[in-house]
Amino acid sequence: MMLAACAVILLDARPSIAQAQDAEGRLVYDRAFFDTFSPSNAQQMVERLPGFVLEGGDTEVRGFGQAAGNVIINGQRPSSKSETLQTVLARIPASRVLRIEISSGNAFGSDYAGKPQVANVILTEEGGLAGNFDARLSREFTGRLLPRGSASAVLRTGASTFNGSISFQKFSLTDRGHDEIVDMPDSGTTLRREVFNRNTEPYTTASLGWAHEEAADRSIHVNGRVTSDKWTIHQPSTLHANGSHIEDGLYTEDHLWHTWELSGDITRPLAGGAIKLNLLATHRHRRNDDYFFVVPLENATPTTGLYSKFDDWRAERVGRLAWTRTTGGWALELGMEGAYNRLRSDLNLYELAGDDRTRVDLPIDQAVVEEYRGEAFVNAGRNLASNLRLDLGLNYEASRLIVSGDATARRVLHYWKPKVSLDWTSGGWHTQLSVKHSVAQLNFSDFVSAASLNTAQIDGGNEELVPQRKWELLLSADRTLLGDGRIKLEVGHQRVTQVQDRVPIRDKTTGEIEFDAPGNLGDGTQWIARANLDLPLSRLAGIKGGRLSFNGSYLGTSVEDPYTLLDRPFSGTSRFTYTVDFRQDLGVFAWGVGLSGNSGSTFYRLAETDNSQAISPKVNAFAEYRPSTRSTLTLGIENVTNGGSKRWRYFYTPDRTSATPSRREYRERSSHALVYLSIKHSFG
Repeated sequence: MMLAACAVILLDARPSIAQAQDAEGRLVYDRAFFDTFSPSNAQQMVERLPGFVLEGGDTEVRGFGQAAGNVIINGQRPSSKSETLQTVLARIPASRVLRIEISSGNAFGSDYAGKPQVANVILTEEGGLAGNFDARLSREFTGRLLPRGSASAVLRTGASTFNGSISFQKFSLTDRGHDEIVDMPDSGTTLRREVFNRNTEPYTTASLGWAHEEAADRSIHVNGRVTSDKWTIHQPSTLHANGSHIEDGLYTEDHLWHTWELSGDITRPLAGGAIKLNLLATHRHRRNDDYFFVVPLENATPTTGLYSKFDDWRAERVGRLAWTRTTGGWALELGMEGAYNRLRSDLNLYELAGDDRTRVDLPIDQAVVEEYRGEAFVNAGRNLASNLRLDLGLNYEASRLIVSGDATARRVLHYWKPKVSLDWTSGGWHTQLSVKHSVAQLNFSDFVSAASLNTAQIDGGNEELVPQRKWELLLSADRTLLGDGRIKLEVGHQRVTQVQDRVPIRDKTTGEIEFDAPGNLGDGTQWIARANLDLPLSRLAGIKGGRLSFNGSYLGTSVEDPYTLLDRPFSGTSRFTYTVDFRQDLGVFAWGVGLSGNSGSTFYRLAETDNSQAISPKVNAFAEYRPSTRSTLTLGIENVTNGGSKRWRYFYTPDRTSATPSRREYRERSSHALVYLSIKHSFG
């Protein structure tokens, strides 16, 4: 009886004052719904949507279509690509948000087809100036102060909106730890390395934008953005053998990245519908200088070590044209996208011995990778009944890849990508079943070699890499709980062809295996289960203003290992991940605590397995004071439990065809709590 009563309470979907469902089945959250949280910008409003998990989009993916997240603004996706959705939304003052609608992604075109939920942020048409200011000061356990600040402004006059933003933040990660290296199986020699690591990263970005929006089918958007990202790593260490101090080491990194992007779109009416043109140009330059020195105790100067100098230049140009129209009950979309991408990479690795420098020849350390890609797409969707919708789509992708430099390769790739999804509503549940064939993008960096000096890992380049393909089946269901709470469940299965993982690379002259590199294995499978629960606790537990949210996921993967010929997980995948957050809003005060963690992940390399995981769940806590509806003061602590990380590396001789490891390395890093004070203020 008690369980039945609890179930009735949970599923009793009495509508909240600020939450409703419109005639098209969309959940609508008016601005009044967010008053309890006193948000200062649109990002904070989206993060408070019950049961909704913000996907920021992939800024590194090539092309425009695959970079979409799960939030749009006024029915359109942002025209920029190098900015995450979090960055775009943080620039929009909360006072300019009229409401937020949530519905199936099929309603918003091919970029969102198959997504169970997409949030549409509807802005007001109020004129004048509005903006945000956000400042934060953090303190590390070392006493170092880390400033962060950002400011953004929006000016609307008539149908035109001008926006600008600038931000600076100094990231830092300082930790202590140790490494233990043990010969196996007799464990005769034990090496222990004590490590102190300091990572500093100042990051600056500035952006400008202009929008002219006369109607849904008549608009123009132009955006520009520049970033400067510089970070350094300074890691001194001491090495002991069976308790005796034998040498000192120093590992340093000095990186400088510059990126600029110019993007825009124009929409005009055409043939009873609307046609939209997107244009985008991006350029990025990365320069990395890494050193690792070994200093024997009897000699004060570095005598041996490694030096890596790396430069790469990436350019991207994208054009996309799409026409949409509703006719005969069908929502139609036709379009095409063309893109040109180019990566020029130059890696130089040297062994150091006193004043001598000897170059280490890697398989592909100087290369140029070019891609010409075109994609055509058609989508059609309609309501089959008042509570049932069908959406169909078909994409055809063709690309030409050219690799030159230390390796040469030319090939043409082409794929059909069909998809179908069915949405229905019944008994308070919204359910979606989707099936699609997708093709992963190749990472251009996988074509060239790379070196990690602090782990002594060398990655060979692989000019023969091809994209992996998937048949994806996903079933999702969600419904309201306790008025404005929500539950969302997803289960899925994927059949993967040409799994992208790590493969052995043979010398073209001798045929011997020298390195491993990103490459393609055989066929694999993935099983997916995700759950999201967001509960208001006032009715459930009598906690006024309290909310509890949970996100958990399971990802089971399997592919045949090329060395052991046994099934194993995909490299780098974590089987379990979770986050739990509690928040209580009490008028001008609020506080909360959250924890997150995962089950770790393993990379399977030529002669080692490399497993990393957190020592304990990461716990964060905060307390807020809101002197007005426009200002928020926050005192918070990140990593309350001083949780760190641990890593196991098992080495095999000559490679993982050997049944037992010949050496074990254990690494442990102890991070510390970070205390911060922030102030957020909005105006207009």
